Amino acid sequence: MIVFEAVHKRYPGGREALTDVSFELDRGEMAFLTGHSGAGKSTILKLVALLERPSRGRVVVNGTDVSTVRSRGVPAFRRQVGMVFQDHKLLSDRPVFDNVALPLAISGIARRDLDKRVRAALDQVGLLGREQGFPQELSAGEQQRVGIARAIIARPPVLIADEPTGNLDPDLAMEVMTLFRRLNEVGVTVLVATHDIHLIDRLGTRRIHVENGRMAEEDGDGTP
Repeated sequence: MIVFEAVHKRYPGGREALTDVSFELDRGEMAFLTGHSGAGKSTILKLVALLERPSRGRVVVNGTDVSTVRSRGVPAFRRQVGMVFQDHKLLSDRPVFDNVALPLAISGIARRDLDKRVRAALDQVGLLGREQGFPQELSAGEQQRVGIARAIIARPPVLIADEPTGNLDPDLAMEVMTLFRRLNEVGVTVLVATHDIHLIDRLGTRRIHVENGRMAEEDGDGTP
């Protein structure tokens, strides 16, 4: 589902963000991407979402080699990947309904179908009935769940998240991670970048560890 083969990423100015990174995440698998700040976690997620392209090597997502995707095909490719961010990136002047509906509205989905899909997505994250509330009226944990609902409304086979619990207290962080686990249990491939090692240990899920842009050695259960 997600394959990195000897991937290098060099940014303008010569900074090498990734060096010879290789790993594979199977369809329906969940893993946590760990490493210190600047280790390369966000770069890996950007390559998965085709927000960046590799300088060398091969990245395959849901059977598509990203090097074969031309500019006009990028929007369609990204509909396969749901993205969740630490700062939510919600539109403060729009209600929850409009925030969640945004990906489908852009795609031109009929209003009748859109209403059903928004309600279903909010139900999955425990926020059904909050459609007309505004982001600033919600707690940090609820805002993050709105972001997750928006990421899954198009039913993508792949879900990635960049430090989704970074601004949450431990209880809310566990709620969000448990939500990712539930989504994974219904077949979504999930890759989450996080610093929260204690939370990962509680969930007992595979770890993919990066240090200074390189893969670190792991033991059998994915622990560095």
